[in-house]
Amino acid sequence: MNLAQADRPTIKWSWIGDNSDKIFARFIEHIELTVLAVAIGLLISVPLAIYAYRHRWFYTPLTSVTGILYTIPSLALFAFLLPYTGLTVQTAEIGLVGYTLLILIRNIVAGLAGVPPDVREAARGMGFSSGQMLWRVEMPLALPVIMAGVRLATVTTVGLVTVTALIGKGGLGFFILSGMRTDFITAILVGSILSLVLAVTVDGLLVYLERRITPWSRSRAGQRRPAPKTQSSIGPRVA
Repeated sequence: MNLAQADRPTIKWSWIGDNSDKIFARFIEHIELTVLAVAIGLLISVPLAIYAYRHRWFYTPLTSVTGILYTIPSLALFAFLLPYTGLTVQTAEIGLVGYTLLILIRNIVAGLAGVPPDVREAARGMGFSSGQMLWRVEMPLALPVIMAGVRLATVTTVGLVTVTALIGKGGLGFFILSGMRTDFITAILVGSILSLVLAVTVDGLLVYLERRITPWSRSRAGQRRPAPKTQSSIGPRVA
């Protein structure tokens, strides 16, 4: 590091003020790319996961294919798609959606598989059809596990969106990439910090949403928690 670089401030606040509109626009773009990818991922994953749950032979090949998609490096995937879809949002979303599928499918199937058998038997005894049992009993009880998958997929996607800056669609990743190219630390910090803030905020919002739509999961957890034992009931305390 030379003397000129040492004297340069770490964050150039005037640049942030001058580019606030651009920063806000990229922040919104980051949110849009993330929400669209997770929403499309859910639309694809839910029917596939339900089919895999009901036809267990389908689960292994399904997770194998989505696992391969998940392990493909993002740069390689975008490079493969460019000749067909170009520098477009479609290219970015195909890659981002592909990375959500494995997480979502596994959690949906795990959530459905975790529904207690006696609950299913009670639903059958009440005359529920297969479809009614799925949407009125199994899916609601599986929601906590499904939401955990949605949280993981969403936070992962927030990070992956920054990589799409390489094809011009990276939201906050635009500042990280441009800052690295010009050795401008302020732009790198703006993109990185805002991406981190977005990931933490989205995760917190999803936790809040999960608690609002699955209040029974907290009450069941409280019922399963053993009552604290008194000193007399457990004998002398061992140091």
